[in-house]
Amino acid sequence: QVQLVESGGGLVQAGGSLRHSCVASGRTIRNSAMGWFRQAPGKEREFVAGISWRGGRTYYTDSVKGRFAISRDNAENTVYLQMDSLKPEDTAVYYCNVVDEPSGLGSALGAWGQGTQVTVSS
Repeated sequence: QVQLVESGGGLVQAGGSLRHSCVASGRTIRNSAMGWFRQAPGKEREFVAGISWRGGRTYYTDSVKGRFAISRDNAENTVYLQMDSLKPEDTAVYYCNVVDEPSGLGSALGAWGQGTQVTVSS
């Protein structure tokens, strides 16, 4: 069972940037598609971005296209999410997970970590 630890959240003003890291332990994720998800207060968890196991294919939900970038370093067993031009509606707890399909149409496969809180002030 892979354990996932997210970090990099914080409080930022609208227009600012943050970079999340997701470090996996327990097993390698180099052969797994990965995804970032978020859950805002009172809302269901939603897909944000996905990346194929080699990193050659990336997918984004429409609301973050052009602002967020997912990447990975398989040697470090780590997945990243660069978030630029942040908006108050990006406020949420952000999670990463192994996915069966990086496009957002599949399912998360692992246990959820504690997530990392992002708060964007206007």
